Formats: sequence, C-alpha cells, structure tokens
Amino acid sequence: MAQKLNRIEFTLREGEDFIPLIALLKATGVVESGSEAQDVVSAGMVLRNGEVELRKRAKITAGEIIVFENYEILVEGWD
Repeated sequence: MAQKLNRIEFTLREGEDFIPLIALLKATGVVESGSEAQDVVSAGMVLRNGEVELRKRAKITAGEIIVFENYEILVEGWD
C-alpha cells in the first residue's frame, strides 16, 4: 500500500524564476543541511516531475513537483 505524501507548497520569492534543487530541499525543511541535500540528490533519492533528478543545482521552476521520501513539494510562482 502506498504511503500518503506530506504536501508542502513552496512559493518562489518575488522576482525569482527558479530555486536550485538543494536550496529547495533545505528551505522546505525536508533535509537538515545543504550537505544532506547534496547527498540525497547524488544518491538518486529525489524525483522531479516523476523522474530521478541527479543535478544538485537543477533550476526548479513554478509548476514543478519534487518528491523526496514522504514529502511532495509543489513549487508555485510568486505572481
């Protein structure tokens, strides 16, 4: 049976079009540090729109969905 994901809605800062993946993981509190964020991305534990994302500094934009462990992060624009 699939585990229910905890949904987090993250809004980009005004004037910003993206946030680097590791910064997003840290800003939402799903990891405790930048080094942990880098480790989980490198290990292939993070999904971006349903596919494994291995680029630590991937530019995450509004409308994208990031999944890590039991968290689903919905990225929204600031407009």
